[in-house]
Amino acid sequence: MPEGLERCGWIPLDDGVRLAATLYLPADGPSPVVLEALPYRKDDLTASYRPEYARLRDEHGYAVARVDLRGTGSSEGVAVDEYPAREQADLCQVIAWLAAQPWSTGAVGMYGTSYSGFNAIQAAMERPPALKAIVAIYATDDRYTDDVHYAGGALRLLDLVDYPLYMVAMNALPPVPALAGPDWRERWRERVEGLEPWLLRWLAEQADGPYWRHGSVRDGLGRVGCAVMLVAGWADGYRNATFRAFERLAVPKRLLVGPWSHMGTETSLPGPRIDLVPEMARWWDRWLRGRDNGVDRDPPVTVFVRHSTRPAPDLDEVEGEWRNEPGWPLDRALERELPLGQGSATLEVRRDVGSAAWIGCAGHLPWGQPYDQRADDAFSLTFDWPLDGPLELLGHPRLHLAVAATAPVAFLSAKLCDVFPDGTSALVSRGFLNLTHRRSHADPAPLPVGVAEAVTVELDATSWVAAPGHRLRLSLAGADWPNTVPPPGPVTLTVDRARSRLVLPLVDGPSPSPPPSLAPAPPRPRDGGGEPVVWRVVHDVLARTTEAVVGHGTRTVLDDGTVVDERYAGTVGVALDPADATWATGSAAYTIEWPEATVRTEARLDLRGDATAWQISVELDVTEGDTPRWTRRWQRRLPRHLA
Repeated sequence: MPEGLERCGWIPLDDGVRLAATLYLPADGPSPVVLEALPYRKDDLTASYRPEYARLRDEHGYAVARVDLRGTGSSEGVAVDEYPAREQADLCQVIAWLAAQPWSTGAVGMYGTSYSGFNAIQAAMERPPALKAIVAIYATDDRYTDDVHYAGGALRLLDLVDYPLYMVAMNALPPVPALAGPDWRERWRERVEGLEPWLLRWLAEQADGPYWRHGSVRDGLGRVGCAVMLVAGWADGYRNATFRAFERLAVPKRLLVGPWSHMGTETSLPGPRIDLVPEMARWWDRWLRGRDNGVDRDPPVTVFVRHSTRPAPDLDEVEGEWRNEPGWPLDRALERELPLGQGSATLEVRRDVGSAAWIGCAGHLPWGQPYDQRADDAFSLTFDWPLDGPLELLGHPRLHLAVAATAPVAFLSAKLCDVFPDGTSALVSRGFLNLTHRRSHADPAPLPVGVAEAVTVELDATSWVAAPGHRLRLSLAGADWPNTVPPPGPVTLTVDRARSRLVLPLVDGPSPSPPPSLAPAPPRPRDGGGEPVVWRVVHDVLARTTEAVVGHGTRTVLDDGTVVDERYAGTVGVALDPADATWATGSAAYTIEWPEATVRTEARLDLRGDATAWQISVELDVTEGDTPRWTRRWQRRLPRHLA
């Protein structure tokens, strides 16, 4: 197929705002269109994604539209929050515009990773007539329980120095001058003056409620009217949504779950890695072109079944195998209950336990994978079960626990591990619950001090085959630091073992479906000459504090000569004695060099927490060349509501 065209243009909206679009158009005839809409600046910060769109155009004959969302990149307007209601209305208008173009057949698909996977599902719920199929990659159905904001009712700590911070600096960047035209500085001024850090609202909304329900599609998936393909990764932070979403969708659907982190399936640590483009094209061929290619008759679920693998923070590949399944839930699924024994077990909570499990969503380093859990196990209650044969898990383990605490606010971290004969402890699944949220994320309630309460913790969806001779270990702690904030003060937990049990989701027997055929990705290039990555956990023995320190950056020269420099740094900390302080400091900075100007934005966060409140400061500096243009500062003091 001859190489097509690439051009930039504008998509008008009903309120006069224009969205910037890059169109990849095949050389031959009208084509179905695939839309990706995201806030991450298509023309510079994520311009390196271009080869995927060119492949969809040149190898598979699809027109691709890449669109900057309102107020981001080169689009007009102001970005007021993630997934606002106006965004879904904008997307419906974009889809209608694409369907009406002379180079379009009128059939539109939508896809994307993370943010653009989220809004693909959100748009599908609006049922625009031209939208025929979507592919949502690493997307969630619940913004409160399964996103970067809260986990089990507690604030995600390490995430604060990543996405919530860099979106402040990114949203303050101007439109690309060559695309926006001579008034680009005026549009830049409007953008900076209208900016409000999204993080401030997220910190204020500490319990579930109407704010988080908007954009959370969990209870509305029955409204989706087009074919849906879901892609998930066992090391990714959004894996929990995929099985429950697949089960609730009442449309043609497919689920592909690999070993991947929050990285492309062709580059992920860990692998094995695959080429996702042919899988997406085959899905769209069926639902946008009407080709009877059998994809709707294939087994709808494909999973990578993980086998016992020694952990490493930069693990290259997980051992295991690909498997097709005829549906979900599995007909041959069963549950096994493991009691925790008799008597009681008491744990004095150490507030920095959890660093070996690291962040809940692995991705590009320093957001790496869990490593040997023994250091955390040493400060946890552990329960072991020897395995005399292979044991396969697929689904969500559940922990039913009777637990008492010496404080009205306490947390519970549960980790399921595969213990090798030499003692190496590999994390299989994890779960976390702010115990004040034991009955409801919307209406938390203090714990009755000293009274054992029955709680249920659903652990993350997992696949794992543990080898004979290994042990299965449940580790219980009162913190999951630095993934989440530590509890607000000293606390001791007591578990009533006789009233507690672990429930495992097991698979009984082989799959009745033949194994899948997936195209492997080309060899992953070695990292060469990039900025050094910082990932440290530092214990100050005499100060009795622990800090996690991260840092990374890149400098990229694009094909058009634009130079993009990105710098990220952060530190999160916890005091062990007195046991009430926590903090997060970080910075995110972007420098972009165009022929017309060199611009720089830097956002800085300083968050301090004690047992009662968060004190937050966000600062933004914006410069052009050597001239400061704007400085903005936001400060808040927010009470902690049972968090």
